[in-house]
Amino acid sequence: MERLGRTIARLTGAVATDHPHLAGKPARIEVRCAHMPDARALELLALIYDQLAFQEIKLEVVVRDKESMTKSE
Repeated sequence: MERLGRTIARLTGAVATDHPHLAGKPARIEVRCAHMPDARALELLALIYDQLAFQEIKLEVVVRDKESMTKSE
């Protein structure tokens, strides 16, 4: 979740400041998981999703097995 926090901070602050031409463009964060997140993580992701919606940033959680994640990266 720390990595997600840094990504959100970058999208909401540094990118807008350093790259003003991207202001107003759609933004999306994709969280890739090897397994379905547990209930506690899903609750946290739902809260993050709601907060990001106010900033017009989409959050998507993609659950893939480890083999397909390795091939696509």
